[in-house]
Amino acid sequence: MRSVYVNGEWVDEDKATVSVFDRGFLMADGVYEVTTVIDGKLIDLPGHAARLFRSLAELDMAAPVDAPTLEALHREAVARNGIVFGRVYLQVTRGNPGDRDFAFPDPATTKPTFVLFTQVTGSPEDNADAKRGLSVITVPDIRWGRRDIKTVQLLYPAMGKMMAKAANADDAWFVEDGLVTEGTSNNAWIVKGGRIVTRALSHDILHGITRAAVMRYAAEAQMEVEERSFTVEEAKAADEAFITSASAFVTPVISIDGVALGTGKPGPVASRLREIYIDESRKAAR
Repeated sequence: MRSVYVNGEWVDEDKATVSVFDRGFLMADGVYEVTTVIDGKLIDLPGHAARLFRSLAELDMAAPVDAPTLEALHREAVARNGIVFGRVYLQVTRGNPGDRDFAFPDPATTKPTFVLFTQVTGSPEDNADAKRGLSVITVPDIRWGRRDIKTVQLLYPAMGKMMAKAANADDAWFVEDGLVTEGTSNNAWIVKGGRIVTRALSHDILHGITRAAVMRYAAEAQMEVEERSFTVEEAKAADEAFITSASAFVTPVISIDGVALGTGKPGPVASRLREIYIDESRKAAR
């Protein structure tokens, strides 16, 4: 049974509860982060912590702990649950004011709700999606305008994944004004003529921690990366495509809306970037 952190206490998962009056439950008034664990070590935790504090600040929400405490809790979660390969999920909400109201509660009297738990995964080398490649469909992007804040408002991304499942695809890419924004839970990339393209950072997309690492590793490997928007048509005509996220690392995309990319198999650029990312992450993991 997992050990879960809830508002200052470690409890068994069957005793990990939050009030029905919590604003995260009632209004999705909260943010979250997911940090990957490889070989029992944390990947890119400082980046995830920095993004967490940014998200909280953008929503005028108090941080429940400081950065050193956050790191200590992550390490304790990994140790308590014996995680070798997996993830640490954390969520912070504006808390439980004792009743339902649209107005933000007084932070002096309503403390944030803070939960943290782990999930077990397999090793990155054994990932079937990476070996096979993903099929994606495109769907309209009707989310709110601040996608750079990692909120728990995940209904439409979940619906996007279900639209993909109904179409016998693996995932969906969101499209706005004819341009690809991002995947349901990942950043989207294409490759054409050896040039890697991904949308530039803005309020339109999540500022992916894995995205930033891949940008850095690609540059170090002398790969050309262009940050700009791209159309669905351009994506379908690409040689390769892939997604990045803390959970997916670098995972090839082999078809978009039923149109096969390149050979219809994971391409060399995406495959090489995945190898580099995993190798460098292992070296940097703490």
